[in-house]
Parts: sequence; C-alpha cells; structure tokens
Amino acid sequence: MDTGRESRWEKDAMTVEIMFALVTAVALAVLIFAALLVPALAIGVTAPAGKALLVVGAVLGAAAGIWRVVRVLMRFDANRRLGH
Repeated sequence: MDTGRESRWEKDAMTVEIMFALVTAVALAVLIFAALLVPALAIGVTAPAGKALLVVGAVLGAAAGIWRVVRVLMRFDANRRLGH
C-alpha cells in the first residue's frame, strides 16, 4: 500500500463516493419520511397524530440517511484499503 500522497484519481473517486453517499442518503430519508406521511395524509389523522408522524418520520429518515452515509463510506474505505 502506498503511504504517500493520494493521486488525483483517488481524490476524484473519494469525491464521487461522498456525493453518492449523500445523494442516496437523502433519497432514502425522503422515501422513509414519505412512507409515513403519505398514508397519514391519505386517511386523515388528527393533529396530534399527524405531528407525531412528522417527528417520527423525520427522526427515522435522518437515522436512515446517516446510516447510509456511514455504510457507503466505510465500504469505500475497506475497498480502497484492499486495493480495489
């Protein structure tokens, strides 16, 4: 393994992987949030229940997004260390 400075290609690959992680994390968070919110809007829930679904959807969406970013970047780092 080269312990010197990273090449331009490696920096570009890391940038692409970070952007991929962020975009897929946002998409996953939106999907989870929508999965909770759309049925609630379709059937019509009370104000407190609607507010609770908003909070739960936001928390679950944020957690899933963070999980996605960490997972993608850890996988990228593991593959980089193996030389793939």
